[in-house]
This record gives sequence, structure tokens and C-alpha cells, in this order.
Amino acid sequence: MVYVRSNVWELGGDWADPILWYARGMKAMRDLALDQDTGWGFYGAIHGMDAGLWQQLGIATTPMPAPGPVGVYWDQCQHGSWYFLPWHRGYLLAFEQIIRAAVVAQNGPSDWALPYWNYFKANQNQLPPAFASPDWPDGKGDNPLYFAQRYGPKNDGNVYIPMNMVNEKALNDRAFIGAATGASPGFGGVQTGFSHQHSPHGGIESQPHDQVHVLVGGSDPKSGLPGLMSDPDTAGLDPIFWLHHANIDRLWEVWLHNAPTHQNPTQANWLNGPASIGQRAFAMPLPGGVSWTYTPAQMGDLTKLDYKYDDVTAPAPAPGIGARLQRLGATPALAAAAKGEAMAQAPQNVELLGANDGALNLVGAEARTSIAVDPAVRAKVSASLTAAPQAAAPDRVFLNLENIRGLNDATIFNVYVNAPEGEDPAQHPENLAGSVALFGVRKASRADTEHAGDGLTYVLEITDIIDALHLQGSLTSNKLDVRIVPLNPVPESAKISIGRVSVFRQAG
Repeated sequence: MVYVRSNVWELGGDWADPILWYARGMKAMRDLALDQDTGWGFYGAIHGMDAGLWQQLGIATTPMPAPGPVGVYWDQCQHGSWYFLPWHRGYLLAFEQIIRAAVVAQNGPSDWALPYWNYFKANQNQLPPAFASPDWPDGKGDNPLYFAQRYGPKNDGNVYIPMNMVNEKALNDRAFIGAATGASPGFGGVQTGFSHQHSPHGGIESQPHDQVHVLVGGSDPKSGLPGLMSDPDTAGLDPIFWLHHANIDRLWEVWLHNAPTHQNPTQANWLNGPASIGQRAFAMPLPGGVSWTYTPAQMGDLTKLDYKYDDVTAPAPAPGIGARLQRLGATPALAAAAKGEAMAQAPQNVELLGANDGALNLVGAEARTSIAVDPAVRAKVSASLTAAPQAAAPDRVFLNLENIRGLNDATIFNVYVNAPEGEDPAQHPENLAGSVALFGVRKASRADTEHAGDGLTYVLEITDIIDALHLQGSLTSNKLDVRIVPLNPVPESAKISIGRVSVFRQAG
């Protein structure tokens, strides 16, 4: 049987049958103790588990499972990794089987499939109503889809996705794999081993994945504790997590069908997963006491799995290389010829254009810094853009926020480059480099973790901003001004710091 995952907003009502059965299946999972491997708590801990944080949030941390299952299953989530998409696909498949088994056990439909939440569709960016009410449809409480620990973008309990904070630009990434330093991190992430945070987040992980987690979860305005969705160690406990990740999984399928050059990695280390290099295997407990291990190769092709999405229509593509070349002065003929350029598996020829002079603390409503530009490298960028009308490979330029550390995963901010002094940067979207949500920063900042607390790194493409400066004749300054504007003021207690702000050119 091929199961069909459908849009939660288009099932026929707030409590349409697939949603009602999801709630019943979730209740069955929540009725199981933490040491039951198909229960709600156990499955949340597969994504991440911090006993101290769970206790602060009132989530049971007993009875603990035996060390064996904990070592095999818990704390597996792949972030900042080229395994991000295939690991989460397997996680969704296993969870869906558990819910389906619970549905069937209650005489529900055997073809039940997990819905997805496509917050990009018009009027569908609000939290689906069944998740926003503490009551079942009959008016009685204890709705298992509801959690009070969702605070929304303004930390006021109104949960929605502001459309100016999310985008689908990652669907235009030409390569799945990106550069580990400086340049594009690719659609799917950078090459890693088993990676529980750390490396630059790939395009689809940064946006919209991280954004939606933090925008839904937010933080408690009284205690400062994160909403469940805001922290990887609690996110898998929120029933909306699974609908969000079903949409991210759907977008992977959209990307693969968006252009003939879009391909999954073919390297053996990706296909066979981290177990092939002596690291942890991807493993999930299934109904009936079954343990399932899987590899990215098994996850890469939906036609070989038992489900599909009701809609994999791609949004209107962003202007491509041809449009950029025309903007820079190329003839229509040259621009048209460039549309067929081949996809590289990973960026090459990456060079530092400039960096600021030290760590930057993010406190309150705004932080500023300046990037000292290397005149010789800037000249290479200018020469590339000047030559663009005769050549099909102008430089791309990327701003990096390196080694971000802190205690508050619910931090989210916009980054502007060369916004006019004395003016509200929000009024100048042409200067917006992008938005960053610090999903996972708390754990990535701990010195006792795998990567010794070196924090998170985010990469934002600023090619359009640099192109505009070039066309204005303004790409002559030895500095770039950067303004970081949080969605909500950042308390000093969050201790958010950015180790370095840098800019790299990617040639060709």
C-alpha cells in the first residue's frame, strides 16, 4: 500500500478524521511510560534528551530505560549535517508506523498517514486549530495534540508563522552538498560524520526548518524556559513537530523534482551512513518489538518507500543565473545560454573577503559590527562582476555568523548589510541578508559535548546586495556594515555571542 500524506489544512475540517485519529494515536503513545520504546517520551528522546530541562518543564524522566536501548536510540538527531534529511525521513517513517498501529488497534483506518503543515500556502500559516485547543472536539479537556509550551513568535501564546521570517529559497540551491567553510552550505548540508549539531546548517535546515521550530516554540516570558519546539532536546515531544518535519521532508521531494540537475549525493559515506565509517547507526524501534536500522541510500527515493505526498508542486522559481547576468549587463543570448550551466557537487575556490575584529555580543534590540574588507579580494569580486556580461560565472558572496554560542535557543534575528544609517532597517528589505534562528545553540555551546562547545555557524548569501553595490558604483569601501535585529529583545541572561562575522567569495 502507498500511504498518502496530505495537507493538514485541507483535510475537510479542524478535526477531520485523519487529525482525530492522530490525536487518538498520540494519546496511546502518551499513555506509555518513558521506558517503553514506542512511547511518546522515548520517541521524543530519540531526537534529543536533557533530563534537567525535561524536569524543569514538568516532563517525566522516570522510569529510565536500560542503558542498552538508550545507547542505541537516544540523542540521534542529525543537524548541521548532510544526514539531516535522510535521518529525519527515517524518524518520520518509524513514528508514522507507531501511530498507525495505535490507530488500527482502536479500529481506525489502516491507511492512516501523517499530515503535513505547509505554512507557505495562503492563510495556512496559523497553528492548525486542533493543536491550539486544550479540548477534544466534544469540548472535553486533555487534548493530546495541545501543549501550553508553545509561545509563538512574540512569546504571547499566539502561534503562527510570520511570512516575512520564512522562505523557500533553498529550493533554488543547485547542489545538495555545500562547503564546510565560508560558501554555500548547499540544499542538504555539508559533509560530516554522525553529527548532533555543530557544522553549518544546510539551506533547507536553516530556512525554513530552524525558523519554524523557534517561531512556534518561542520561550516562556515569565521563566525564560524554551517552548518545546525551540530546543532539539524537547522538540520531538510536541505533536506539531511531526507535521512540520513532514513538510520539510516534502520540500526535499519538491527540490528533487524542481530541476533535472538536482540530485542526492552519490558518495559512499552518504549512501551508507555513519555506521559505514565506524560511527553510530541510524536506528528506530518499531511496533512489535522490532528494531530497524536504515541508511540514507534507503531514504533517498520515495518511489521505493511506501508513501507519497499529495502535492509536490514547486513554487515559482527565483530568478536564476541568466537573470543575474542580464542584471549585470549580459546580452539576452548569453543569459539564456547560461541557464543550462551544470551543477557542481560542492563549491570550489572559496576565499575570505573580510571579517570583523572580534566576538559580538547580542543583547537587547540590536547589535552592530563592521567587516574589514580586503581590497585585493574585493578587486577580484569587482572584476568578476564587471566581466559577467562576457562570462557566465560571476562570484557569489556569503556572510557567515561563526561560532554562535548562548543559552537561549528561542533567539531569532534578521541580519542587514549596509542598511542606511539612522533608518529602520525593516524598511529596507533590499539590505536584508536573511533570518537566523538559533535552534540548538544551547547544546552546541556546552564544552562537554562532542564539538567542545564551538557553537553554531550560519551562512547567508548576500550576492544580490553585493551586485547592487557594484551596479551603484559603491563596491569601493573597505568595510561592510552589519546590523543584527532580534525579533524580540535578547536578555543579557541569554549570553548570545557571535565569535566572528565574516564574508567569503565563491568563485565560479
